[in-house]
Amino acid sequence: MCAARAGQRGLRVLLLEGADRPGKKILISGGGRCNFTNLQVAPDRYLSANPHFAKSALARYTARDFLALVETYGIAWHEKTLGQLFCDGSAVQIVDMLLAECAKGQVELRCGAAIGGVRHADGLFTVETGKGAVNATKLVVATGGPSIPKMGATGFAYDLARQFGLKVVQPRPALVPLTLGDDDALFRDLSGVANEVVAEAGQSAAKGPKFREAALFTHRGLSGPAILQVSSYWQSGEAVTVDFLPDATAERLIEAKAENPKATVRSTLSATMPDRLAAALADRIGIETAFADTKDKALRAGGERLKRWTFHPTGTEGFAKAEVTVGGVATAGLSSKTMEAKTVPGLYFIGEAVDVTGWLGGYNFQWAWASAVACAQALSE
Repeated sequence: MCAARAGQRGLRVLLLEGADRPGKKILISGGGRCNFTNLQVAPDRYLSANPHFAKSALARYTARDFLALVETYGIAWHEKTLGQLFCDGSAVQIVDMLLAECAKGQVELRCGAAIGGVRHADGLFTVETGKGAVNATKLVVATGGPSIPKMGATGFAYDLARQFGLKVVQPRPALVPLTLGDDDALFRDLSGVANEVVAEAGQSAAKGPKFREAALFTHRGLSGPAILQVSSYWQSGEAVTVDFLPDATAERLIEAKAENPKATVRSTLSATMPDRLAAALADRIGIETAFADTKDKALRAGGERLKRWTFHPTGTEGFAKAEVTVGGVATAGLSSKTMEAKTVPGLYFIGEAVDVTGWLGGYNFQWAWASAVACAQALSE
């Protein structure tokens, strides 16, 4: 995106791609249909040490701007849920669109370009590649973070930033499944079961936002959109709280008793969730008798637990399963308007390499597009 825009603004651009073909992460996104942006993009849906940093770029290149580009190429799309936009066809269409945009800007693309090192002297950056050295007055680093290493992802951007004296916010996996320990072994036995919940991570004032989406139980722990969302806010040692009754209050079991005294916790929960999950929750609550034989105090306590069920994850499934990375090149060392390093003129960092991480659902792509356009504009000024 940055190369295309810079080329179209009259610059001579060389795009060095480490992989054998461009856009591999785009191709696997959104189940192969690329969740390319989100209509609900807002700065408060991004994590960063500086929550204001993303505002400038996001305001100057919006989701509607990228959608207009998509429509210019006749790519059919649909809104799935919560503002998420997907291709009707394939993510290949987005990659082809970006390559076509590069062609318009006469961008030279070199794939399989392994980078041996980068030097800077006398106003020139020298990039060593497997196919010889390249010199340029301006260098843009758009190599992402270490999430999904099997796609070729590395911490290259961080190493380069440190080489030039920039700080890096400690990277950690985000939008990633959480693992559970032996105390929650009962839930690991529910592998494959999913249900809509409200989830949040963190403690007291440090809590992140609540997310109402599906949670999925796996053989290792918890996943699904709601859990992936809170994983970005979760810190080791903290709890994750899940509301298994998003459409009811903590009085739900007492209300159910009044409706049908012969019913049980399990039968009541089975009306709104898979039976296996209902059975597991009823077992953990420890109420096996019919409502008529159960005191209201016990039912109220059970309802309160269902509304605020606490898990204590042992960790995450790591960068191998993380969709993105929290942390990255510190925004304190970059211009929010141009993405240029404040102490190294001509050096720019964009996209996931920067300490800006969006929610699940197209937010990270939109940050990539927006930061790329902001950078491209600055390159040609």
